[in-house]
Amino acid sequence: MKRSLSLLTFSALGAGATAAPAMAADLNVTIEVPRLTVAEYHKPYVAIWVEAPDASAAATLAVWYDADSKEDHGTKWLKDMRQWWRKAGRTMTFPADGISGATRAPGPQKLVFSGAKGPLKDLKPGAYTLVVEAAREVGGHEAVRVPFVWGAPGGKPGKAATAKGTAELGVVTVAVK
Repeated sequence: MKRSLSLLTFSALGAGATAAPAMAADLNVTIEVPRLTVAEYHKPYVAIWVEAPDASAAATLAVWYDADSKEDHGTKWLKDMRQWWRKAGRTMTFPADGISGATRAPGPQKLVFSGAKGPLKDLKPGAYTLVVEAAREVGGHEAVRVPFVWGAPGGKPGKAATAKGTAELGVVTVAVK
């Protein structure tokens, strides 16, 4: 009796293992927010999202803005990140749990997005582009695109990919681990 119970338990565990998500990788992202020498410096608003091959937004990963602004004036300027706003932002409600965050100071910003939960959990294997768009009050606007492959054959991590902005953003690095 004991033996058949343990076989049943083993079979149930095996069935549960096949029902788990096939993609449990992480997307490691590093974004350099450059230190600009300007008279009036404001931290940039930044939207980070995954773009599908057809240029639609597959997932919004993070939005950095002045979330603590009185009377919620911080959300008023989100539309200055025009590309993200048109593709995904205008349909979102803010603050968005797990996505909204405060603006970041100059320097490297290291982020890890889990494929097992959050906005990447339903992302199907394939070629995508990570887009980082920044807009700054009394400053400029810039978007940096970095292609990557999600769900590489054999589950092997892909080589890190990088792209560099010219003013509002520095080097953006993406690696699937």
